[in-house]
Amino acid sequence: MSAVKGFRSSFGKAFAKNILQWFPGHMGKGLKQLQQQLVNVDCIIEVHDARIPFSGRNELFKSTLLGARPHILVLNKCDLIEKDMQPRILNALQKGAYTSDVIFTDCRTPQGFGVTDVIPAVTNKLKDVYRYNRQDEKAFNLLIIGVPNVGKSSLINVLRNYYTKKKKATKVGPIAGITRSVLTKIQVCYKPPLYLLDSPGILEPQVKDVEDGFRLALCASMQDHLVGITNIADYLLYWLNKNEYFSYVEILGLKEPCDNIVEVLAFIAVKQNFILKFKDPATGRLVQRPDILRGATHFVKLFRRGELGLFFLDSDLLDAQSNRL
Repeated sequence: MSAVKGFRSSFGKAFAKNILQWFPGHMGKGLKQLQQQLVNVDCIIEVHDARIPFSGRNELFKSTLLGARPHILVLNKCDLIEKDMQPRILNALQKGAYTSDVIFTDCRTPQGFGVTDVIPAVTNKLKDVYRYNRQDEKAFNLLIIGVPNVGKSSLINVLRNYYTKKKKATKVGPIAGITRSVLTKIQVCYKPPLYLLDSPGILEPQVKDVEDGFRLALCASMQDHLVGITNIADYLLYWLNKNEYFSYVEILGLKEPCDNIVEVLAFIAVKQNFILKFKDPATGRLVQRPDILRGATHFVKLFRRGELGLFFLDSDLLDAQSNRL
């Protein structure tokens, strides 16, 4: 889709060299831990954000983990996209020679959409798998992998609560990087006995495409302060305008669509009373300014909570994948 006349048609050239590199030490350590755990793993569950099913999926998983064990892809947070997108995503994945099971979930509650489909899919995968050194063991170990903040720990907790009636066993939060290492086994089902291993979210060492990186950041899979919350808000505004989603105009109370992020954030700050107060060192007078950072945080949170609408960020990649073959 071409950009709306008068609005930007591209984004991110200024960030290409230095802004989207994030591979903390715990991520490299985490990948090594995952590889070491494979000998004790029977099935791998990869969790990703349904808003970006193609952007940001870690290619290192394919080369180091996914070929070695049965694999299921869980596209979480599906409540934040239109339901009719699901068959289109599945079709595109199949055209890309993707053969693993794909399950859409909403893991906010144990009764959320798709949650009860995960364990049956796993047991179906496991029934004919030869387990080599673990063939005589009755329990099965499942490894949860994915980029940061896509809902891996939430999936573990809702499955544990649904099947064992026990409370959550692993930390969850809206900030990327909550889980820092592979945890001990967590039982999530009695019949059959299934144990899950949580793992740290792992990004590729360098995000190759700037827009892929900003989509990850917008979905909170990169820590806000590393990319810059105003940069993330600017990408959100650019994407909404480019795709002609102007619901933000009425929701924010603007008169019309705007392509200037500073104007939008200043307007938000004034309306929400996000005001910085400080004394001017030259005059000694009290000065008030709109708090742009708080305005940016507010704007991005509206998107992440679905309050601006239900948006599928990978529409261009979906179209490209669907047109193949």
